Amino acid sequence: MPKHRSPSVRPFGKLAPMMRQKSTFIWVGLVALLVVIVALFLGNRLLNGDGSLLRNVQVDKGEISPNADGDTDATTIAYELSRNATVSIYFENEAGDRFYFRREKPRGAGEYRVTFSGVVDPYTLPDDQIEGEILARLLQDGRYTWTVIATDENDVTETQQGELRIADADSVLPDIRDFALDKDTFTPNRDGIDDRVQPVFYLIKDVAEVRVFLQMPDGREVHISEFEQIIEPNAEGWHKYDYEGGVDEGATPPTDGTYPLVVVAQDLEGQQVRVQDELTIEFGGVPRVRVVSPPAGETVAWETTAVPVCGIFNFSVTVENYGTTPIRTSGPPPGVMYDSDWNYNTLGWFTQPGVFRLGIGFENELTNYPFRWALGSEEDLELIDGFYYLMPGQRATITGSIRMVDDFGDRNPQTVWAGLIHEDVQVVTFYERVDPQALTVDLPNETNQPECSPRDVPEWPLE
Repeated sequence: MPKHRSPSVRPFGKLAPMMRQKSTFIWVGLVALLVVIVALFLGNRLLNGDGSLLRNVQVDKGEISPNADGDTDATTIAYELSRNATVSIYFENEAGDRFYFRREKPRGAGEYRVTFSGVVDPYTLPDDQIEGEILARLLQDGRYTWTVIATDENDVTETQQGELRIADADSVLPDIRDFALDKDTFTPNRDGIDDRVQPVFYLIKDVAEVRVFLQMPDGREVHISEFEQIIEPNAEGWHKYDYEGGVDEGATPPTDGTYPLVVVAQDLEGQQVRVQDELTIEFGGVPRVRVVSPPAGETVAWETTAVPVCGIFNFSVTVENYGTTPIRTSGPPPGVMYDSDWNYNTLGWFTQPGVFRLGIGFENELTNYPFRWALGSEEDLELIDGFYYLMPGQRATITGSIRMVDDFGDRNPQTVWAGLIHEDVQVVTFYERVDPQALTVDLPNETNQPECSPRDVPEWPLE
């Protein structure tokens, strides 16, 4: 009889070659995938280098001489980061003292180049005799080990080192000696009293730059200009600076308060020294005063347009301090009567720099605004440190009179007007010819010319 094969055996025999073929495909796929991974890894290595954090650190000179002579004053430090890191660069001398050039600075991945001129963070030496605060200083002559150290976000740290020699360094710091202010409180308001402050100091060497400034709370620096004299700016010697709060240019000074006044000197090598003192500002502001114009009628109330010889010419006007700082004023007081052949000097109220007064002028005057009055009576004003002020927001009415003892000049009638005078500064713009008025002096013939009775010069002990 013929032998029969089991039906269950036949399919297995046919599947075995297929399974072997499928297994071969899997192994081929795995090998191909491994090849791709290796290729990608090797390609990345070729493109981006190895997996190190800190790469290609180079210092292009082994010796520098930082003395600003233009010959090997600096070297370049170059390095590369493969990922974000915090970087420090420092130098150690043979005694093991460490001096930082960069300390824990955050840096992104990329290439970096920085010029090193021997200047590092401030340090002191045992024999230092420095009046200022050192902000940056050159390394002293000698051999140093430089170190570049980087730490990434996973606290992986890598370091590279080398040697650098410092020779012929300019070891003299740009020290600032005998720094002083001529006053510790000033009032920048153009009243002629403590309107300016003058910092003075002595530079012990020529420098590249000097910055003198008022330090604001928000970090801003308000620049102060030098009052140039014989010594040129930045040269060794005495220097004087001048600060008026910006008021001379019509600018509002800093808010009243106490501020650091700072001087920073930097020499040609980049060393820096700093000094400071405190300056207090009081009553600061641009003085602003105006003649008040009523809704109806004349701004200046002239009593008459004609007056006889020996008669009296009266006026009245109101002024206002519409600014934020007190307005200094001086006599004579409202109500004082002038003779037409007098002026403010006759009364002993000479020109005072920074004082505001109301004046009456006329066309043929020999002195600008010869008749002047204070901006208010004692009751209208406030006494501050021995001087009288019209305070912000205050108004005062000024009355005055002139007794006509002569024909009031070469022309009759004569035009008269009022004006605000800021003495030794200016006649106040917009208030220099207020309400011009033609005034006639009624004159008899020469044989009937009256003789006006003499009178004493009035006094007002205001100051």
